[in-house]
Amino acid sequence: MNFITRLLVCALVAFGLSYLLPGIHFDSFVPALIFALVLALLNMLVKPILTILTFPITILTLGLFLLVINALIILLAEKLVAGFKTGGFWSALLFSIVLSVTTSLIHSSSSKD
Repeated sequence: MNFITRLLVCALVAFGLSYLLPGIHFDSFVPALIFALVLALLNMLVKPILTILTFPITILTLGLFLLVINALIILLAEKLVAGFKTGGFWSALLFSIVLSVTTSLIHSSSSKD
């Protein structure tokens, strides 16, 4: 049940951010739901591999390269989800930062209750 709640929150936040951030567009809420599921799968399967492969760069940049990995995951999700478009790397980077911070704040505030 917690997984479904996290997916719904991610989809709602992503859909809302598409109205606030330039370069991010969802055709409707359904692609946002699919995006949340694809993003969860990519974070579970692809992100650990990329993190291990780029570990030396991550150390040299003091962890900031993880932001690039997050943006690449968003761009990969764009290729996999019909109805979701980004304006390129910089839009995906900004979207990934705001999405991560917002969903983290929502989950941390809801877990205190």
